[in-house]
Amino acid sequence: MASLPALRPDATLGEVLLTEEQIRARVAELADHISEDYAGKDLVLVTVLKGGVFFLADLSRALKIPAAIDFMAISSYTAESPSGVARLLKDLDEEITGRHVLLVEDIIDTGLTAAYLLRVLQTRNPASLAICTLLDKTARRIVPTLPIRYRGFEIPDVFVVGYGLDYRQRYRHLPYIAVLKDGPEASLPPLR
Repeated sequence: MASLPALRPDATLGEVLLTEEQIRARVAELADHISEDYAGKDLVLVTVLKGGVFFLADLSRALKIPAAIDFMAISSYTAESPSGVARLLKDLDEEITGRHVLLVEDIIDTGLTAAYLLRVLQTRNPASLAICTLLDKTARRIVPTLPIRYRGFEIPDVFVVGYGLDYRQRYRHLPYIAVLKDGPEASLPPLR
């Protein structure tokens, strides 16, 4: 674990789990693997708004092959209702039938949201469908059989923010990933 950089916005944050440099290096490695595996194929990168935007943007810019990008938005499963129903709020603009789809996730924990998205995408008959996740929190996994083809980092069971991940719409802008000290019960300092 790295020490906390000077960019720390408030005392709500704990240790830095992944530095900007670690993330940048791993995204480049993932992009190299994806570029090799999907060379000559019609690739569509799909992410979920809003958390996956930062990872998708950096990953797509690091690819050495062309790829379309698209976005979905859903109401997520929550820890309080893990068997609840997710709802599609924004669908794809791209047609994916016969194309190779890579679902780009910022984080997978229980796997319920990813499993829901895979079911939705599979009904459109893509040529292939796989997952690339930056963070994999396996300690909370409920769905054990996700097709995770590319994994950035496996992380412990802690609440993380930064690099697209938020807590009450804060901390997405951080270039690193840090632990939120008090988890989802954290009280936020007032905005300055």
